[in-house]
Amino acid sequence: MPAPRKFRVGLVQMRCAPDPAANLDTAIDRVGQAARQGAQVICLPELFRSQYFCQREDHSTFDLAEPVPGPTTDALGRVAKEVGAVVIASVFERRAAGVYHNTAVVLDADGSVRGLYRKMHIPDDPLYYEKFYFTPGDLGFRAFDTAAGRIGTLVCWDQWYPEAARLTALAGADVLFYPTAIGWHPREKAEHGEAQVAAWQTMQRAHAIANGVYVAAANRVGHEGPADGGLEFWGASFVCDPFGVVLQEAPRDAEAVLVVECDLAHQEEVRRNWPFLRDRRIDAYAAITKRLNDG
Repeated sequence: MPAPRKFRVGLVQMRCAPDPAANLDTAIDRVGQAARQGAQVICLPELFRSQYFCQREDHSTFDLAEPVPGPTTDALGRVAKEVGAVVIASVFERRAAGVYHNTAVVLDADGSVRGLYRKMHIPDDPLYYEKFYFTPGDLGFRAFDTAAGRIGTLVCWDQWYPEAARLTALAGADVLFYPTAIGWHPREKAEHGEAQVAAWQTMQRAHAIANGVYVAAANRVGHEGPADGGLEFWGASFVCDPFGVVLQEAPRDAEAVLVVECDLAHQEEVRRNWPFLRDRRIDAYAAITKRLNDG
């Protein structure tokens, strides 16, 4: 068998401007930066083409949606082919009139669409009114063979669900990517901010450990919305290894491009010593499909 390979993942942490065209230009520039640093798989933040519009319910916002393939995936596909890297692009997908998804598109290094993941877990919280905009995904939890390796992608709120990480890992993904848009309600930051960031990172590091995979989360940064409210996106994009060790982390208040090496020999070693997948009791998990096991 061929020796396990090493490959580099890139994360783009960026501010998102009101102008979608400007955001696409920024994304293209940062993909190029990551590729020049050796990244072979590059992930952009969730819904990077616009500011985070789910802070309000506004029917006119559906005009931002686009088909897949469409303008964003066409532009980034050309860039992926030019730099020879896989690109994960989060788009507001218009599937049909009245049916929209929050979709991560995997563009292979030849510029082709390798596959789609439609966000499965849709939040509905203050300033995160996503159920108004997005139909829950119907493609399941998937992994994709790309020029750089077999990868999986989930999206933001999916970060909190161990079932999503498990099923994507069971599909063969060696890296779980999480395009993300998460931040503080500014009034809560002083009291709860540190605990919220810690919980967010801890949850994803736990996915890495439990499944023996690398995890890479790409967040946006900066304040969006009214000056006396809105959301302050906390950045802190990071990559951790299958042991849960954080290999690189971006700042909370500035744009950044992270490039981190993933070593599948290290993944093999971790899984041999912590064989959690081997010891799963798949005969005893039927109750996991119930809302609550209360009867």
